[in-house]
Amino acid sequence: MADSMYGGVVEMKKDFKMKVLVVGSGGREHSLCWAIAKSPKCDELFCAPGNAGIDGIAICVDIGADDIDALVGFAIDNAIDFVVVGPEAPLVDGLVDRLEEADILAFGPSAAAAALEGSKGFMKDLSAKYNIPSAEYGRFDEPEAAKEFILRHKTPIVVKADGLAAGKGVIICQNKNEAYAAVDHIMTERAFGGAGEEVIIEEFMEGEEASFFVLCDGVNAVALRSAQDHKAAFDGDEGPNTGGMGAYTPAPIVDDAMATRIMDKIITPTIKAMAAEGKPYKGVLYAGLMITSTGPKLIEFNVRFGDPECQPLMLALKSDILTALIASADGTLDKIKLKWHDEATLIVVMAANGYPGRYEIGSEIRGVEEANAMDGVFVFHAGTKAENGALLANGGRVLGITTKAKTVAQAQKLAYKAVAKIDWPEGFYRTDIGWRAAKR
Repeated sequence: MADSMYGGVVEMKKDFKMKVLVVGSGGREHSLCWAIAKSPKCDELFCAPGNAGIDGIAICVDIGADDIDALVGFAIDNAIDFVVVGPEAPLVDGLVDRLEEADILAFGPSAAAAALEGSKGFMKDLSAKYNIPSAEYGRFDEPEAAKEFILRHKTPIVVKADGLAAGKGVIICQNKNEAYAAVDHIMTERAFGGAGEEVIIEEFMEGEEASFFVLCDGVNAVALRSAQDHKAAFDGDEGPNTGGMGAYTPAPIVDDAMATRIMDKIITPTIKAMAAEGKPYKGVLYAGLMITSTGPKLIEFNVRFGDPECQPLMLALKSDILTALIASADGTLDKIKLKWHDEATLIVVMAANGYPGRYEIGSEIRGVEEANAMDGVFVFHAGTKAENGALLANGGRVLGITTKAKTVAQAQKLAYKAVAKIDWPEGFYRTDIGWRAAKR
């Protein structure tokens, strides 16, 4: 098997150099490439398809992250030793399974285990079966049944598309009419395509959100540093939900005692539950949590590093990330202990005007090099391309200005100084990233 074969090679030959392929094109993948490139175990680094920022760190390959056949073929043809899968879609579609069939070690869950994100209904049913604290819910494949459930429950209430919707398939509804409209938007108007064949209706949970990440190898789990992100598009947590407009680590609300509760009540029971269901979980497990007055409750699971949380996490990590990712894939996480910088890290996302709705691509961005030259600053690219010597916007979320400083407040101040160096009239950003921690 690939995992035992490569696990043995890495363990027996400490100087073994690997050819690594990272799959994806966003800020998450840029930060992973940036961290992996520093590893003494990395000999050659490829990224498919990559972006203009990744191009300076790895060899970019023109293969889409959803082109499973081409990715597997490239890995075989180029004798890739290890594949790190960034986005959720290829994980849900079985890329790791296909790579392992080809005896190529890969970081990420199987398609069966990736159902934790691929189906919110599966996640909710698993939580209910194994007493993992989460919101009360109903699961429906008919709009009228969903509306009847809404009628019987108090508002605010949350309506979610069951499948993958790029972080946008969640609608918080303040009254019943909004909730009925959300059901129609998802199920009848098909706003999120096939992701909306089923909906989950959940009680609205009061509290403060936090992101909690662990590396898993099917049995063991190693916690990463906590984070807090900002999903709403505009200042004051107003506006539509996005894939994330900024984040910071660590999250003050997740102290050591809270981290222990999260591991005991949510993470460990989930790993045991997945093993009991015959779907052992390997890879990174990202728990979106609500810290309520009665303790942590699970909002959702993601089966990949969060974007933008991955960027400040990679900036904060002292340890060799490649060694940790390999240990997750080959079942040796019990030998891993991660070390972190003492400083806080923070990211401000710059997005194209109109995001998360319709936006234009192709506008020119200037000043990134000036921002990158500042101490404690690194600009990760999310949606960029290089053309005729110019840097152009090529997505909704485009840049992630990421900083490291003694406190979140200082990292925040540094980030906005760096943002001021960037000349991009067609972009926007929130001016209050990290406000909760800075206020504390």
